[in-house]
Amino acid sequence: MKIIMLGAPGAGKGTQAKRIAAKYSIPHISTGDIFRANIKNNTELGQKAKTYMDKGELVPDELVVDLIMDRFKQPDAANGYVLDGFPRTIPQAEALDKALAANGESVDFAINVEVPDENIIKRMGGRRACVGCGATYHIEFNAPKVEGVCDTCGEKLILRDDDKPETVKNRLSVYHDQTQPLIEYYNKKNVLREVDGTMAMDDVFNAIVEILA
Repeated sequence: MKIIMLGAPGAGKGTQAKRIAAKYSIPHISTGDIFRANIKNNTELGQKAKTYMDKGELVPDELVVDLIMDRFKQPDAANGYVLDGFPRTIPQAEALDKALAANGESVDFAINVEVPDENIIKRMGGRRACVGCGATYHIEFNAPKVEGVCDTCGEKLILRDDDKPETVKNRLSVYHDQTQPLIEYYNKKNVLREVDGTMAMDDVFNAIVEILA
C-alpha cells in the first residue's frame, strides 16, 4: 500500500499520515526525517544532501528521490508506506514515478485532505507552542489547562511565526502555485482520492480508512 498525502499546510495531513501508518503497520516517511537520519548516520547520500543544506540551498529533486527510494528499500517498508511532504511539485512527482516504475512499482493512492484557506488560517492561528518542551496546543481544539501555560513543563506558550496569519497566507500562496497542480496530476493517473479535512479528526481518519479498504 503505497500512499502519498496531499493537502495544504495546516490541513492535518501529517496527523492523518501517522494514524494510517500505525493502523496498517507501514512507515510514515517525511523528507525531513530522511535527511536527518542520513546526515546523522553519515551516509553517502546524507553527505551529499548536507553540502547543499549547509549552503542554505535546496537539495536537488534527483537527490531527494534517491534518498526516498533508499528509504523504501528498508524492511519496514516492505508492505508499503505513507509519504508525507513529498512530492511538492510536478517535476518531483514525475521523478518519483520514474524511479518507482524502474522497480515495477507505482503509487496506489494520493489522498488529498481538502480544507479551505480560511479554515486553515483560523486553525493555524490558534496553535500555540511551548518554548520549553516544544509541546503544541490549540486554543480551540486542544487547549492547555491554564491559558498560555504548558501542561507538561509549565513554560510559556507562544504563537510561532510560522503560524501567524500573514505567514500562513504566504505559505498557502506557494502551495496553490506549486503543489496544488499535483491534485490534477494524480487525478489523471486515477489514484487521487479526496477527503473533507474540515470534519472532526476521527471522521477524517475513518473516511481515509474507507478509501483504503
